[in-house]
This record gives sequence, structure tokens and C-alpha cells, in this order.
Amino acid sequence: MAKMEIAKDVARGGCQARRFSDFPFSIPNSRHSKGFTLFEMLAVLVLIVIAITAVSLSVSSSLASARVNAVSRDIAAALRYTRGQAIVKGKEQVIQFDLQNWSYKAPNHSPVKLPDGMTLNIRTAAEEQIGDQTWGMRFYPDGSSTGGRVTVVRGGTEWRIDVSWLTGEVTTTEIHNG
Repeated sequence: MAKMEIAKDVARGGCQARRFSDFPFSIPNSRHSKGFTLFEMLAVLVLIVIAITAVSLSVSSSLASARVNAVSRDIAAALRYTRGQAIVKGKEQVIQFDLQNWSYKAPNHSPVKLPDGMTLNIRTAAEEQIGDQTWGMRFYPDGSSTGGRVTVVRGGTEWRIDVSWLTGEVTTTEIHNG
């Protein structure tokens, strides 16, 4: 009913009882109200949990890859530093890799330990084995080196750091497993 009709009804002195359903703003009866069932709410919650799980797995995988990438860049920087020191000082310099303690040590620096769960693999000249589980890479004053490869691994993420024997150039490459 429009407001004008209500005013005319009141002016005539009569007021009729009306049902709530006659008004455009009627209050719904609880038996006929529309809403969500418990099953629908649970289904939505399950979908939300699945979506959050998928996103969190993706993020944690990305973080693990970023950590391996950061460690690989640090090792490559330490190799370049060692090469630079050999050139500047005019004498051989050796960077050491300790496979028992999962660490590396550039000349005149403290050892750097790898984060938990990360491992190193070393491929270099046999004469560069310093101890039972310690290997080195030697750089010469002309910039060349004994060459080799350092591989940083964590889970399915792997980075290779190659050192050219002829030029001493250090390059990094991400290896996609799977």
C-alpha cells in the first residue's frame, strides 16, 4: 500500500488490521526464511581451507627456492671475491668448502654455515682435497682457477655454480627438477 492510501484510511476513521505480508517490508516467518544450511556452510569452509592450503604450499615452496637462490648468490660472491683477491694480491687464493659442517670459507673471512636442510656438492680437481671432507677451489693471479662446480641443494631446488678453469668466471644456473 502506498502512503497516500494509508492516510485516506486513517482520515475515514477506519483502520483495518492488515497482515505483515501486505506490507512491502514484511518480516519473514522463520519457517519460510531463506538462509544457509549447516551443510552449505561446511562446504564453503572446506573450500576455503583447500584454497588456503594450496596458497601456503606455493608460498613455502617459493620461499625455499628463494633461500637456495640467496645462498647460491652468496657462494658465487665468495668465489668472485677469492678470484679478485688472487688478482689484486698477485698470489694464489683458495676458497674452502667443508662438507662435514656444510660451510664455506673465503680467504680472510670467517666460515659461513649453510641454513639447515641445505647441502653442498663439490666437483673440482682431485688435488684440491684439503681434508677428509674439505675441498678447495684455487684461483691464480692471472684470474684462472682450478675450476669446478658447486651445487647447492635443498629439497627439489638446486642451483649450480660453475667456475671456469681458464678464465675463473663464475656463473650460476637454477636446475628445475621434476
